[in-house]
Amino acid sequence: MHRLLAALLTTAAAAALAIGAAFGIVALLNATPDQPNTPLITYETPQDR
Repeated sequence: MHRLLAALLTTAAAAALAIGAAFGIVALLNATPDQPNTPLITYETPQDR
């Protein structure tokens, strides 16, 4: 019975850790970048003549 309890506790702890890691990864992916998204190359439009 002691081994079964240890196995269940280990499984529950591993599941909780996996769920926490998944939520952390999702939170990091939804974070806004610090740098603004500006284009590196801009093209000038010709003036009307």
